[in-house]
Amino acid sequence: MKVVIENLTGTLFYVQVGNDATVEDLKREIEAQVKLPCDRMILILDADCCPMTTKDEEKESLVDWGIEDGSHIYLFFNPIDGESTKHCVFNLPDLLLG
Repeated sequence: MKVVIENLTGTLFYVQVGNDATVEDLKREIEAQVKLPCDRMILILDADCCPMTTKDEEKESLVDWGIEDGSHIYLFFNPIDGESTKHCVFNLPDLLLG
């Protein structure tokens, strides 16, 4: 399947993964294209507003998340923070809020 990824600057790019791919597989493909470490990525499905971020969730298939060919996924990332790796703070784009 081919999904559309939109980053914080509004740039769109496409990622091709197998139909049985997991969230982790998708993150690895994104990592290969944009050189951003997988462990810093936050992915949000256009229709869901729910981040796919925990290690357990990364093992789930994209299909289980409702992702299909042509789905639009927003890419956010955790900034490098020397003080803590346990907190994640980000703002959803207005179009996802309502």
